[in-house]
Amino acid sequence: MKLILSRKGFDSSAGGFPSPIFPDGQLLSLPIPDRQGPTSYADIHTDWGPMADILAQLSGKTHWHETAAHIDPDLRRNSLARRRGWQATLGQTGTAQSHLRNQNVAEGDIFIFFGLFKPVEKTAQGWRFVQATMARHVIWGWLQIGKIHPVDQLNPSDLPWCRYHPHMHLGEDANNTLYQAARALTLNNVATPLPGAGVCQGYRPELSLTAPDATTPSQWELPAHFFPHRGKPALSYHRKPERWHKCGNRLKLQAAARGQEFVLDTDFYPEAQNWLSALLLPESAPKSQAQ
Repeated sequence: MKLILSRKGFDSSAGGFPSPIFPDGQLLSLPIPDRQGPTSYADIHTDWGPMADILAQLSGKTHWHETAAHIDPDLRRNSLARRRGWQATLGQTGTAQSHLRNQNVAEGDIFIFFGLFKPVEKTAQGWRFVQATMARHVIWGWLQIGKIHPVDQLNPSDLPWCRYHPHMHLGEDANNTLYQAARALTLNNVATPLPGAGVCQGYRPELSLTAPDATTPSQWELPAHFFPHRGKPALSYHRKPERWHKCGNRLKLQAAARGQEFVLDTDFYPEAQNWLSALLLPESAPKSQAQ
């Protein structure tokens, strides 16, 4: 099984600011703006009201109500009105899709989504970022691949529940691909009680990729078993040895500033599946795995 650390959501270049961590710890990944998609931020429902209202409060700008959103990956069933048969999906194209294909990403592999997040607080004027805190790269969701659909090969009647998806509106593009979630999440060849795609229920320190002592979000801390071994493929985009530094049973990694999809083959790093279990099923993991 391949694990794909997949960068998704707002950041300083796409959207202009981080996604929020609410006072109760809930994470809300903000989908990046879209030029041609059919869904606007005003259409997207959240537990805190329309997403456009949240964006207007955080940014001080009102244009979000008329701005299209690239709602991808689309993991939350209650975000939009759904057609019967809806499944969670991720779309990819361009260089990122070519990289996934070259890494032989296939059904059964799992995307672990991370993005830039920062705590927010409620004021009389609405939500605002807590200024004394640093933005961090945080894991917020997952999607295990159930089916892979080259979009250009779909018939007009295929996937009627997915016609709203932004990757259905890109025009002719041989690289355009949809990843449909599996029905249930399977780890270590064992079915879990979790669905094949979902969002993490509340911030926990172990969901932070950014190291506790980091000065920038891209200074990561990972379990020691991620360390590249001779003869085993390292996490893609991170093959240079100088990116990695051992610190006891942990690793410091200078994460790549570019690239959306970082692929690790867990056939060579089997402990990574235990790490996933600790992240997504924390109640079933030994404490040593969740630290």
